[in-house]
Amino acid sequence: MKRLIGLITSLAIFTANIGIVFAEEVKVDISSKSAILMDVSSGKVIFEKNSNEKLPPASVTKVMTMLLIVEALESGKIKIDDEVQISENASSMGGSQIFLEPGETQKVDDLLKGIAVASANDACVAMAEYIGGSVEEFVVLMNNKAKELGMVNTNFVNTNGLPVENHYTTAYDIALMSKELLSHEIISKYLTTWMDNVVVGKNKNTVGLANTNKLVKHYNGTTGVKTGFTNEAKFCVSASAKRDNTHLVCVILGGETSQERFKDATTLLNYGFANYDTQKIIQKDTKVTTVQVDKAKEEIVDVVCKDDLDILLKKGEDKEFTKKIELSKDIKLPVKKGDTIGKLQVYQKDKLIGEIDLISNKDINRANYFEMLEKVVYSLM
Repeated sequence: MKRLIGLITSLAIFTANIGIVFAEEVKVDISSKSAILMDVSSGKVIFEKNSNEKLPPASVTKVMTMLLIVEALESGKIKIDDEVQISENASSMGGSQIFLEPGETQKVDDLLKGIAVASANDACVAMAEYIGGSVEEFVVLMNNKAKELGMVNTNFVNTNGLPVENHYTTAYDIALMSKELLSHEIISKYLTTWMDNVVVGKNKNTVGLANTNKLVKHYNGTTGVKTGFTNEAKFCVSASAKRDNTHLVCVILGGETSQERFKDATTLLNYGFANYDTQKIIQKDTKVTTVQVDKAKEEIVDVVCKDDLDILLKKGEDKEFTKKIELSKDIKLPVKKGDTIGKLQVYQKDKLIGEIDLISNKDINRANYFEMLEKVVYSLM
């Protein structure tokens, strides 16, 4: 009987402009205590300063809170127009707030807006109670998500970053969760809103909102993400921006002043855009090869890319690289459309610089007895 064709890895070698991406030693003047610059597409680190030092994140904590809200929306667990009843606990939060009153109801849309734009502590608690049942259970979800994302130096104790013992993270971990949040299109309009308002309280008071991330107004291409400040954490920001195909996120922790954090963030983003470009290697759903499957109803199946594959390139540096297609050696029938049956990897010399899953573009079903008989007869003709 025929065996699956494609057990042996196929190679395609070609030349393109591509650069090694790593946290290199660069002349960038960063005053804040900790910083990192990361490519949103690949997660590659371009610059870092004390990026794994555990520090209090203040309201940058809310990146994780927003991420869990977005995931709950996309999974259907909650809806954007759901009415959330405000508890005494939520309304009692100090610091940044939208002045929610106990017993009133607010739509998820307005609560998410309050968190993203005005850094509302009361809205964070209200949403945590709505999704998790309690703040404590929501914090469990936050820490579980952190582990899932590889945030190994993070521990959350609350949803909003108000000062509390044993609540810490790192610039690197914040970049990871910011990168994940930015992958959800639904959050974009909230993160990039400069000014808005919400109506709160039994007297229907209008509360004006102004984005705490001043880069939204003052930096070209800003896509988010979140600021923070406490006396312990000092001035912090996770800031992202996109120009053409290049999407970068930088994290600043421990700035002495608000101006310093935004200056450092601007410096890092400017460095990234000045020195790197993103090249699209291959697009989602592009056919890269075919595979022949023994005993399948349709033996020849197209193999396509699951997602786009982008590579961050150092400007002015030409390198040879290779594409390597690895197909699964043991494909079990039936295969559903979208099932992973291989990987496309991009190498620079011996270094893996990018990879993406390859999937079947259709269902692959096992041939029945009569279809197998027909195949045998046809092969003998």
